[in-house]
Amino acid sequence: MSSLRRKWISDPAFKLFKQVLPPLSETEKEAMEAGSVWWDGELFSGRPDFSKLHHYPKPSLSSEEQSFMDNELNTLLAMLDDHKINKEDRDLPAEVWQYLRKERFFSLIISKQYGGREFSSLANSTIVSRIATRSISAAVTVMVPNSLGPGELLSHYGTQEQKEYWLPRLADGTDIPCFALTGPEAGSDAGGIPDKGVVCYGEHNGEKVLGIRLSWNKRYITLAPVATVLGLAFKMYDPDNLLGEEQDLGITCALIPADHPGVEIGERHDPLGLAFMNGPTRGEEVFIPMDWLIGGQEYAGKGWRMLVECLSAGRGISLPALGTAIGHLTARTTGAYSYVRKQFGMSIGKFEGVAEALGRIGGLTYLLEATRTLTTTSLDMKEKPGIVTAIAKYHMTEMARTILNDSMDIHSGRAIQDGPMNYLASHYLGIPVAITVEGANILTRNLMIFGQGATRCHPYVLQEMEAAANPDKEQAAKDFDSLLFKHIGHATKNTLGAFGAALTGSRFIKADMSGATQGYYREMTRLSRALAVSADFAMLTLGGDLKRKELISARLGDVLAYLYMASAALKKYEDDGRQQQDLNYVHYAVQHCLYQGAQSLQQAFSNYPHKGVGRLLKVIIFPLGNRYKKPSDDLTVNLAESLMTPGAHRDRLTHLCYIGEDENDSVGLMENAFLAMYGVKSQERKLNRAAKDGIVARKGDLQARLEQAQQAGVLTLQEVEQVLQADKLRYKAIQVDHFSHDFSQVRTHSEAEKPSKKTKVKAKSKTKLNSVA
Repeated sequence: MSSLRRKWISDPAFKLFKQVLPPLSETEKEAMEAGSVWWDGELFSGRPDFSKLHHYPKPSLSSEEQSFMDNELNTLLAMLDDHKINKEDRDLPAEVWQYLRKERFFSLIISKQYGGREFSSLANSTIVSRIATRSISAAVTVMVPNSLGPGELLSHYGTQEQKEYWLPRLADGTDIPCFALTGPEAGSDAGGIPDKGVVCYGEHNGEKVLGIRLSWNKRYITLAPVATVLGLAFKMYDPDNLLGEEQDLGITCALIPADHPGVEIGERHDPLGLAFMNGPTRGEEVFIPMDWLIGGQEYAGKGWRMLVECLSAGRGISLPALGTAIGHLTARTTGAYSYVRKQFGMSIGKFEGVAEALGRIGGLTYLLEATRTLTTTSLDMKEKPGIVTAIAKYHMTEMARTILNDSMDIHSGRAIQDGPMNYLASHYLGIPVAITVEGANILTRNLMIFGQGATRCHPYVLQEMEAAANPDKEQAAKDFDSLLFKHIGHATKNTLGAFGAALTGSRFIKADMSGATQGYYREMTRLSRALAVSADFAMLTLGGDLKRKELISARLGDVLAYLYMASAALKKYEDDGRQQQDLNYVHYAVQHCLYQGAQSLQQAFSNYPHKGVGRLLKVIIFPLGNRYKKPSDDLTVNLAESLMTPGAHRDRLTHLCYIGEDENDSVGLMENAFLAMYGVKSQERKLNRAAKDGIVARKGDLQARLEQAQQAGVLTLQEVEQVLQADKLRYKAIQVDHFSHDFSQVRTHSEAEKPSKKTKVKAKSKTKLNSVA
């Protein structure tokens, strides 16, 4: 029976599989093999085990990490003046650089054995997020040494001698590192870098030694202008076979002191006016000894694998941290601004158009924080989940862009006038930085998430590819036969399961969790099955062409991503103890993900290259139509109201947002005005009722109306004073910056007092005189 099955089914299928198998470049193959599969594999299976999700560790900081947050980190934040950094000094102050070195902000990931802090991924992410709510330039300065670069590469791959020399110097700030990968001709296509190193003999420290003669031209390298040690990725060649028979060794990484002869470093780029150090580095025919290769000669040609395995820090920690910071900052400040800014006599947040954008900010901020903590959980479990971190990088920076645009829209004119009062401007300029680095978002979405995920996360495809590559043809055919029928059984179960769930509204899918979120687990299982079916059909019908059908693979990748983020929201809700006040945020986040995931499937089917296959998939996945809906208007407005209400729920949602204690701190001022105005809410209600009853004027000067209310016994003198004090803060908080004509002086705070009646009259008279003149 087995021989007949192979003859008529498995062997022909094996032959076809090898024909349609997409060709993989060496860098793609190494990227595919690097890292690990985590919760993404469960979601791709069609039958995710949610009990496994909820058994992952609850994210928490150690006592040492929390102490650092409460002390060293808060001290740093109080030292930062983002406007001065970006607009005046174009650099961090010298005392800040010194403090960062002294308190080992550059060695969060370096082992304590070598003088580093050895913090968790969660702590690293939290520190960067919190700094970013204060200053993007400072956050980028801190995150780069703790991301992809010499510190991490040395920790994982350095020789013992390299670790003992370099890591203590990096830990105490004696050396500032940078890492140079991107050049004018090669960014995302790292395999195409033209930077070249040739194995040869040369002179070093007065001796003839074996080494590499290097030429490179790199750009966009953060910290390069101030770095004292340069990490460098290049292609290594051995034309004279001095190391062995292989002449094209591949991508290699080296560590070079910045003062080494021939190293050009120090020039700066201008990243949209932000002040973090970023610039080019070049070198021509620079000779370095062989022991400057990271990991030594043994790691010659293994650089790409090293980089791919370590990219999880940049993709999973630093850039998502910047996105999360934008969520915390905009949710806190936009909720406050929407309450204190008034039009037509009421808070602008009460208008449904504003509430729609404000509610979206709240819902997506919850999703950002949930995705951040679930992703760092994977890294703290010592996983290297390349797909999960790619999802986090792409979707979290894109969500940050969405809510930042919403916040700019709500703040309107206040958001576009730059100056110390503007807490959004530098983030608006900074979000493209997060979107374009560590793999531009277009590449990440269209090529990486599903392109690698379909192979890595699928329970059988990678094994089938390995079988196809086995030079032992008989063993390869035998292995493929076993895998093929397991694959067929898997696909059949998922197809029937997806179709049945669609017909029954997912009612018969088992859901282990109870309560208000129980139905979401059923719907996520249904979409997981739909993704598994769609992926199998795509790989079967498109084969190698799937690699080039980027819009199809991007949409299928989106489904996986939205399932992952919905999982994160549900886990956060459970980890936080099912806080009732957070439930609406959970509803918004999960409903948003389910709707967007279903939309992605439908768009993929509608644009499928083989129209018949697309129609068949629609029948299987959506036989009764796509019935997933966006979060309702009522839910969105409820979230907007929540952000305009002080309390523990708002503090939990925005706990990373730094609020300065200085009376002119832009975020602190808005927060104080909000709390003050909310504190006189009852007085305002009394005043409005009195206006409706004709006791006080409906419009006009606030002080005059309050005097009327006091005389009529509607408000006490103390209540009138409270309202006036709150309104004074409100008026100051909604101001925009203005400067002297030559921009040499900021005059905002000195002239932010609300004009008196007398001042207003004088101002009118002056205007009239000027107009006559």
